[in-house]
Amino acid sequence: MKKEIPLQDVSLEKMFEKYEAKYKAVADKKRLHIMNILCRHGAMCVCDMVPLIGMPQSKLSYHLKILLDAEIIIKEARGTWSYYSLNQNEVDNLLSEELCCIFR
Repeated sequence: MKKEIPLQDVSLEKMFEKYEAKYKAVADKKRLHIMNILCRHGAMCVCDMVPLIGMPQSKLSYHLKILLDAEIIIKEARGTWSYYSLNQNEVDNLLSEELCCIFR
């Protein structure tokens, strides 16, 4: 008698991993503060965010990298400066019906 191996939905697993990374990125009050600043002020460079957030540039850059890797923010080069802005589409997806419908 052959033993059946259950199939696993790989696409669903990949989607869970994607959302896990995004939620881990926003599960930090410093990163939520960064997101709030970008929401209120629009695109900003690190040097303009430092006085608003009250942390050294190196720590701010660390948190921006995490948000960037999770696609929560967008980085745009303007000359020698990098400007960061909120990726509104991704934020909307985290709060949307798209995610909720996999649990209904």
